[in-house]
Amino acid sequence: MHPIGPVSLKEIGVARRRIAGSAICTPLVRLDLPLVDDGGAEIWLKLECLQPIGSFKIRGAANAIALADPAALERGVYTASAGNMAQGVAFAARRLGVPCRVIVPDTAPQAKLDAIEALGGVLVPLPFDQWWRAIREHGHPDESGFFVHPVSDPAVIAGNGTVGLEILEQLPDVDAIVVPYGGGGLSVGVASAIRARRPEVRVYASEVETAAPYAASLEAGRAVSVDRTPTFVDGIGGGSVLDEMWPLASTLLDGSLVMSIEEICDAIRLLAARAHVIAEGAGGSAVAGALELACREAAAENEGLPAARRIVAVVSGGNIDTHVLRAILAGDNPGG
Repeated sequence: MHPIGPVSLKEIGVARRRIAGSAICTPLVRLDLPLVDDGGAEIWLKLECLQPIGSFKIRGAANAIALADPAALERGVYTASAGNMAQGVAFAARRLGVPCRVIVPDTAPQAKLDAIEALGGVLVPLPFDQWWRAIREHGHPDESGFFVHPVSDPAVIAGNGTVGLEILEQLPDVDAIVVPYGGGGLSVGVASAIRARRPEVRVYASEVETAAPYAASLEAGRAVSVDRTPTFVDGIGGGSVLDEMWPLASTLLDGSLVMSIEEICDAIRLLAARAHVIAEGAGGSAVAGALELACREAAAENEGLPAARRIVAVVSGGNIDTHVLRAILAGDNPGG
């Protein structure tokens, strides 16, 4: 595939107006933590888990389908998704009255599968490797209709970039933003908006240690594949960085914060206890990453170096299986 080119601030602004009837402007709230009272960095939560489908994915999906040629939609739409993009595509397709099919990995959480079907999406389960191939190859030979790529589509990236515009309006003096990295569509979209308005603001990816392809790619200096261990953190933790996304991601993002399963579970518990927010694993990774970044910044400040005072964590979604959430809140590690 050819590399994805930059998405302009104008495209993001137009996307914002286009999707206004589907996606909401989500709240940005401060996480109440002792470290702030002790003079540490403030951590703010961009609550994309409060979108109508419980995930930011509604933004990119709504923008991509709105821009599609009506003739291309006559045979319906389909996507390849672990769950959240599928809900976004199914939501937008239902509004247009067109059929929707979704290629899902056979490891997808039941909560997301149930939500896809409730929105009218037809499930097409495949083994993870075959599902990932559909993403890498931008479609599947056995499917027809308009394919909405969950990541590598400028329209999807522009829709996701509206998150960045909202953060800048809600917290103009933000210093750093932590965004979950699955395929890069959200982090690159957010960073595209931030770089255009406030290039000094740092944007970091958050990943899970069981599969952190962006961190590995940064180390290698090119897009690489990694061995992955499936866990409940299903919205991130892919097997590779998509070749077409690498040039943008490596240019726009300031690094990767790789978090352990334990740290992500701790973050999910913290969100429930201190913010009364339910987050899935990917969203928990951003909060865990923000906490890690706050510690790093405190150390830098102690050495007299410039430090980020206001850090935003993008809580990308809240679609988590109830039995997994129950285990986490009980203090257990649900593993896979």
